[in-house]
Amino acid sequence: MNTAIFAAATALSRLAGLIREAFAGSFFGTSRTFSAFAIASQIPNLMANLFAQAALSAAFVPVFTELLQKGRKQEAFRLATTLFWIVMLVLGAITAVGILLAGLVLPLFSGKGFDGHTTGVLTQILFPVVLLLGLAGVLTGILQSYDQFSLPALAPVVWNVTIIVLTILLRHHTGGQGVYGYAIAWLIATFVQFALIASALRRIDYRLSFEIDWHDPRIRQVFTLMLPVTIGLGIINLDALINSGIGTLVTTHPKPGEAPAAIRYAFLLYMMPQGIFSVAVSTVLFPTLSRQAARRAPAEMRATLGNGMRQINLLLIPSAAGLVALAMPITRLVFERGAFTPESLQLTSTALFWFSFSLPFAGLNALMTRTFFALQRPWIPTKLGFINLIVDVILSVALYRPLGIAGLVIGTGTANLLMAALQLRRLQIGFNRRLDLHQTVMITARIIVVAIPTGVIARIVWALLDGLVGTGLVGQVISVGTAIAAAGGFYIWAISHMRIPEWRQIERTLIGRLRGGR
Repeated sequence: MNTAIFAAATALSRLAGLIREAFAGSFFGTSRTFSAFAIASQIPNLMANLFAQAALSAAFVPVFTELLQKGRKQEAFRLATTLFWIVMLVLGAITAVGILLAGLVLPLFSGKGFDGHTTGVLTQILFPVVLLLGLAGVLTGILQSYDQFSLPALAPVVWNVTIIVLTILLRHHTGGQGVYGYAIAWLIATFVQFALIASALRRIDYRLSFEIDWHDPRIRQVFTLMLPVTIGLGIINLDALINSGIGTLVTTHPKPGEAPAAIRYAFLLYMMPQGIFSVAVSTVLFPTLSRQAARRAPAEMRATLGNGMRQINLLLIPSAAGLVALAMPITRLVFERGAFTPESLQLTSTALFWFSFSLPFAGLNALMTRTFFALQRPWIPTKLGFINLIVDVILSVALYRPLGIAGLVIGTGTANLLMAALQLRRLQIGFNRRLDLHQTVMITARIIVVAIPTGVIARIVWALLDGLVGTGLVGQVISVGTAIAAAGGFYIWAISHMRIPEWRQIERTLIGRLRGGR
């Protein structure tokens, strides 16, 4: 039930994010100015993941949950309070240093012709996001340990809406074609999001006090667990930053330097199903896996992991087929207006097409990485992440000249596939080769058999309608919407006739929610 609620809230958040980026696309297109923003925004995101947010949550939740499982609630809350203030001090200092050094660092990641000054100023505006996301990471970890997922999942909706409103208000009052206003809107919206998450703590009767227990041994335990997670997530984000830097070298016509912005738009569309389904499954199952690990219940963990993998495949494989079939129509519907030109459409839809193939593997990676975190074995995905980085960079450098933007994305997708294979192999060894992979492989094969005609139906229906209803906004909504509905209806009909327990789980959840609503 939590998965369904979280998925619905995340879907709403992703939709709001899509609308936000559609506004940005109409204002900025794939211009070099917006490519500068795409690079600048990755610096604070890199630092936030490196020292806080996901890394901190992944290390904190297992320790916090273990204390709650043992009935030591006061100790758990004292740990959370101490961690909050330590994060405040450390990330506050990192933010100050980052703002001072941004103008020196950013030009290193930009190709010839990029405006290093604009990129540096944008980074300085965005850097306080590091502190806000770090503090929000601690609070979100507390809420998730109490199975409170709804408000943290809905907070990004408010974040996105705030950005849209402020971007419109600030666009004509800032320089740099309004991109500075877009960055300011991001910063203000992040503060609003943090305030909303903090307000949810009232549900669990947690009160933040002004105390730091430097002698709490669990603080050391959290940071010991956090070190490999930090390195691992840092590798992932550094990989994205390097790819953006390589993207500035990709030759695009008629204007050079547009690949980073195009990849950003494509990645947002790619993350719609990824965020709705795989992030929902892995986030909701993480506290469950942590509790099972604390109870030393490997059989339960194997069942939870296998179930989660099959749920992800059930949802992401048909999503990948749909994105492959409709990469161009979806990109055109969402973005092609204003400054988003036909050339921008070609670049973005090409990137989305190649991103789509890696969708299931990225989803599985998210769940398997969380499983290692729950087992408090974070060094394993960290080491594998380093291999992932090397493979991605080598392939991207080798392929960007002959294949352009497609080469960058193919490198990322291949690295995702390798990462999934390596993590699965290591989990199989860790569970004494007792993962029920046979059932997962058999069910995944059935899903693929159904997903292929699903994608074909989507493409055929769109092609038939596109010529009839035209390429206006209403016509695009009809052709793309009908194609998705027809393909989705076929997939649901076909998959419901197969004996797949995970589909039955989804059916029961949906029926239960509908009956509960009535």
